[in-house]
Amino acid sequence: MPTPPPSPASPAGPAATVTPAMRQYLDAKQQYRDAILFFRMGDFYEMFYEDALVASRALELTLTSRSKDGQGTSIPMCGIPHHAADTYLARLVKKGFRVAVCDQVEDPKKAKGIVKREIVRVVSPGTLTDSQHLDAREPAFLLSLSPSRVPTPESQDADQAVVGVALLDLTTGEFSCAEYAGKAGLQALADEVMVLRPREIVAPIDLDLSRLLPEGTAERLPVTRVDAWTFDHESARRRLLDQFRTNGLEGFGLEAHPSAVSAAGALLHYLRDTQKADLAHVSSITYKTSADCLLIDAVTLKHLEIVESMEGGRDGTLLHELDRTVTPMAGRLLRAWLLRPLVSLERIRDRLDAVEEFAFRSTDRGKFREVLKSVQDLERLVARAALGNASPRDLVGLKQSIAAVPKVRLLLEGCQAPLTRSLLSALDDLMDVRDDIDRSVIDEPGAVVREGGYIRDGLDAELDGLRRISRSGKQVIAELEERERQRTGISSLKVRYNRVFGYYIEISKSNLHAVPPDYHRKQTIAGGERFITPALKEYEEKVVGADERILEREIELFEQLRGRVAAE
Repeated sequence: MPTPPPSPASPAGPAATVTPAMRQYLDAKQQYRDAILFFRMGDFYEMFYEDALVASRALELTLTSRSKDGQGTSIPMCGIPHHAADTYLARLVKKGFRVAVCDQVEDPKKAKGIVKREIVRVVSPGTLTDSQHLDAREPAFLLSLSPSRVPTPESQDADQAVVGVALLDLTTGEFSCAEYAGKAGLQALADEVMVLRPREIVAPIDLDLSRLLPEGTAERLPVTRVDAWTFDHESARRRLLDQFRTNGLEGFGLEAHPSAVSAAGALLHYLRDTQKADLAHVSSITYKTSADCLLIDAVTLKHLEIVESMEGGRDGTLLHELDRTVTPMAGRLLRAWLLRPLVSLERIRDRLDAVEEFAFRSTDRGKFREVLKSVQDLERLVARAALGNASPRDLVGLKQSIAAVPKVRLLLEGCQAPLTRSLLSALDDLMDVRDDIDRSVIDEPGAVVREGGYIRDGLDAELDGLRRISRSGKQVIAELEERERQRTGISSLKVRYNRVFGYYIEISKSNLHAVPPDYHRKQTIAGGERFITPALKEYEEKVVGADERILEREIELFEQLRGRVAAE
């Protein structure tokens, strides 16, 4: 996994001096020395020192320099627009880098002194959640390894090995764990890693992976090393109890599997530390045994072309021939079923009974498929809400997907297969969540939270009042323009606005002789001059102030809504 050389903790030398902002940068970099640091400065994320050298090459950015450090050396620098950060971040992660995002956590206009900044998340190959950069029909697993005994080069006693493994898909909340013991267990673990191909492996800093995984695996997959204490059993157990809000792990089948608990707890710690979130969508864990499904090794899967052809890709595989699913969740589930077929005769019969019933109910099946076409990737939408990344468009997609639940229940109420009846009885219409989103967000919002314009009128009295000021203020300015044209006799007079000067009156050169004495010159331009008046300045302060507060209030309301959705 490529890793940027660590940037210096501080400029060298006794006479070294740095600006307050650069001191913030260096302190943040010290926390995650193995990650490229995106440091928010105004409308850009900046990178400095070695990070700038690495990122400029990886992203093909122009490398510039900042004012000299305490030793008189220019500091390498490159930057990206903050609104395009996700695209650049995904490009770095796909190349195997980790990226720490250091954002402004207070309003620059209200800050006393330097703006406060903090690391808000760390993104790595296994924690990338942006749906635009993920395959919707494949999982994005992180895998952690917690060995209680590993064969050493001296003993080579593989029969004594016990390894706990945890597997979590941050984009959906799917969480499972297992233990592998003895020589056969290590071979099964190797097969599991080759089949599932996790996007990232989390392991103790002192673990020799070559003793557990097939040769070259550690080089092909990104490996993140963490402190060994992270895997302490008691600490890991407490994290799981806290995450699932329970007093014991018996209900998950974990109490007799300390190595699995250690791996699962360590993985939770890693994700909480890097995502700065409570992972509300990770609400359960499954302990898997060899009796649950048939373990097919990677070589057999490849030769049989189950999910990937000999040439690579899905074309011509069994999955390609069978997959007629209409939702991303179903596509991922079918893929998982093919990789690990059932071995329990009772579960196989239940599934076949349900399939047979759908085969004969062709009309209902067709209607069911049509309803499902309106369902988006619910698992990943819920995860984005829990991680605080969901956009207004994501929540509307969630609302539309939830709306399909009553229709599904109605269509399938005549089904008698036990598996179908069991699934239907577990469905929750989530009317309160759907109504909350519908009441709060317009039907066709944008995808960017900071652009505003997505909260409905009538939801919040303060927001409605600000919008009235903004709308009436703009109307007054339009009326002022017409009034000034009549007063001055200048038909080409225009009232305009920009961020630098605010509102101003623009007069062409040929009409400057008609400018009234109460106009105050603001700026000379090529085609004429710009002026302001006391009345125009008064309305500018009223309108611009309202527009800024409107955006702030919309963001506040949306974040509250996103929090309520995540809690569900």
